[in-house]
Order: sequence, then C-alpha cells, then structure tokens
Amino acid sequence: MQRAPQRLLNPADVLYLSVEQMTNAPIPMTASLRILGLDPGLRRTGWGVIAVEGSRLTHVAHGVIAPKDSLPFAERLLCLFDAISEVVALHAPHEAAVEETFMNNNAASALKLGHARAMAMIVPARAGLLVAEYAATVVKKSVVGTGAADKDQVGFMIARLLPTAGKTTADAADALAVAIAHAHHRRVRNLGAAA
Repeated sequence: MQRAPQRLLNPADVLYLSVEQMTNAPIPMTASLRILGLDPGLRRTGWGVIAVEGSRLTHVAHGVIAPKDSLPFAERLLCLFDAISEVVALHAPHEAAVEETFMNNNAASALKLGHARAMAMIVPARAGLLVAEYAATVVKKSVVGTGAADKDQVGFMIARLLPTAGKTTADAADALAVAIAHAHHRRVRNLGAAA
C-alpha cells in the first residue's frame, strides 16, 4: 500500500502570528523545563510556552492558530495538526498540557471540538512529550484562585504572572494559564513523591 505524500502546511490556510510577534521576550537559556499549554478549538486554538526553573515561571512564546472557516473540516484539522507541529518543533517543549472540554448541549459542536482537542493531544504525544489534561475550573483556580473566574480575570492574572508576555488574546491567555496550571500541579506531584 503506497502512502500519500506528506502535505506541507500552506501558510495561506492558517491565520496565526508570525515568529516575531509570538516571541515577546528573550528565551532564557537556563530554563530547565518548557511546558506547552494548549486551549483547543476548531476556529481558534490558543497555545503558550512557558519555561519553569524551580518556582520561577518565564514566558517564552504564545499565539493563536485560526484555520480559515471556508476550508473543509478535514483540512481545518490538518491545519491545526501542522501548526501545532510547527510550534513544538520551534519551541522544543518538554511537556504539554491541554484543557479538557466541557460538555456542550449541541452534540455536533461537542464532537467537532473533540476532534480539535485530539489534534492538540496527538501532536505533542507523537513528539514524545508527556501530555496532561486539566479541567477549565482547575486551570482558573491555579491562575486566579477561583474556578469560577471569567476570561478577563484570567487575562489579567496572565499579565501579572508573565509580564513579558505583553498583550494576549483570550485564547492565548487561556493556553498560558493551562501551562501554568501544569507547572503548579507537576510541582505538587513532585513534592508529594519526594515525601
């Protein structure tokens, strides 16, 4: 059985920030661990990379992947797959974290969101990264202090916790929050294992 040739990402099919716009701060060379946070969505998938050294968190990069709505469903998923692959290759994270989806009343929408979430989980797993999952309430509680926080509160805290991130969209702020939640929870797990 002959495999189809690998299709390269056509930049015209995806609207996402350029490398110059994504990296607002110099990448720290002493960072011991990089975490990729992903906030999956079929229309807009937010991503953020942070570096963790001890209890210090540093912004590395963030952005949003937005496949064109006019593309067929399978092509939109392929755009997500290719763009997340580019982020993983460019920023070389050690671990990844993905926000879990909440149950939607519309079954078709929930299923489509599940497909986008699958892309967000498959790409890092294929790269050999540990992939953790966090409920939105856990992410919000890790960053804001309450699981009932709204997007504005999450964005405000991202600006405080990662000041070099600059202005972030709601999707990118959510992705950075997922990465921060993973950093906090992995530290708690590591402390518990050492006790």
